[in-house]
Amino acid sequence: MMKNLIFISIFILTFTSCTSKDDDPIDEPINNITYTTNIKNLIDNKCNSCHSNPQKNGAPMALVTLVNVKDAVLNKDLIGRVEDGSMPPEGDVLTSEQIELIKDWEKNSFK
Repeated sequence: MMKNLIFISIFILTFTSCTSKDDDPIDEPINNITYTTNIKNLIDNKCNSCHSNPQKNGAPMALVTLVNVKDAVLNKDLIGRVEDGSMPPEGDVLTSEQIELIKDWEKNSFK
């Protein structure tokens, strides 16, 4: 009986303590997200009705180039503003998937 208990304990400990890192959620960027392929079209469709060049409706900055959008993410809280729903102020808001795409692009060093 004691041998069985020891064997079962070792068996359980072996399989419950050896978890693969593949089982853990990973917060790593998706490496194939680029401004040209993914972000530009999103910004053009969701933001550039106001954030064009020249800006319209009192928009404080243009979001028409990679440099513009990168600066807005780093220095103008673009991600925070779309997450809290203050941008766009009306109309077609960004989905959580679209916001995550921008975050992954940032994590991916703005390729």
